[in-house]
Amino acid sequence: MYLLAIESSCDETAVAILGPAPRLLASVVASQVPVHQKFGGVVPEIASRQHLLTLNPLLEQALQQAQLNWEHLGAVAVTRGPGLVGSLLVGVSAAKAIAWALNIPLIGVNHLAGHIYANFLAHPGLELPALCLVVSGGHTDLIYLPEHGRFERLGRTRDDAAGEAFDKVARALGLGYPGGPLVDRLAREGNPEAISLPRAFLEEGSLDFSFSGLKSAVLNYLNRARQRGEEVNKADLAAAFQEAVIDVLVEKTLQAAGRTGVERILLAGGVAANSRLRQRLEERTQQAGLKLYYPPLDLCTDNAAMIGAAGWYLWQAGYRDDLYLNAEANLPLV
Repeated sequence: MYLLAIESSCDETAVAILGPAPRLLASVVASQVPVHQKFGGVVPEIASRQHLLTLNPLLEQALQQAQLNWEHLGAVAVTRGPGLVGSLLVGVSAAKAIAWALNIPLIGVNHLAGHIYANFLAHPGLELPALCLVVSGGHTDLIYLPEHGRFERLGRTRDDAAGEAFDKVARALGLGYPGGPLVDRLAREGNPEAISLPRAFLEEGSLDFSFSGLKSAVLNYLNRARQRGEEVNKADLAAAFQEAVIDVLVEKTLQAAGRTGVERILLAGGVAANSRLRQRLEERTQQAGLKLYYPPLDLCTDNAAMIGAAGWYLWQAGYRDDLYLNAEANLPLV
């Protein structure tokens, strides 16, 4: 009854082991941030090579942390997509080899489902139905979960994801990589009302998102200031940008909750670690009489524990993949 989980969709190599409940027994992550920082973003080929170098040592480390041997494992779950195809293939190939060698079930997991199910690992007994706001570097989605294994998309980004916009604005401000945490930190020193920026709520009734216009507004503001020789208050600009993103995220989430009638709202994805987003959602959900759930910070960014959590429910429901399982860079959740 022990499940091994592997995550290698982008630039984090991660391994976790879960026991019954599910309960997390081991979780190890090797970050590639220092490797990619000098490039200002993830270089796919370098990411793939780093996964190859670090995955086997992490597997042994996770087993030692859980005080288990290979013979104790009953299933292996792995991220099959979406993500960088080269990175995904490293994890999928390793998981298939383990499943074949140990003759145990192989379970392919959608990366977004993993982010969502981090909440079930962090909050045992969490019940459905629920609404989840998934906010990451590549995705901004409103997902309705009527029951385990069923996902209904109510809204999605039409252009830049929120996390992508954070990274691009951080680069324009000269903050470095990864941009999200740096913008969050700088915004705490600024006044969000000092600079007026647009909010794209789109057509009436839409639960979709759009952040490309906001990103362009920030870039235009910087360009105009540069042409005039004016100094920009970066903290104020970061705070104004962040508040504009969060205004839309929070408002659309509350609208979706009203339409579905859910009492529970989940927050997931890398941007779920943003302190201001958590604060604003807590305030609004309390006012609306709703319950808000989000994972601890270490389960917001890419990790194998969340893949294991999603894989656990699939395993217990009888789901299995065969050894023809392949990586899918654009794997849809719905």
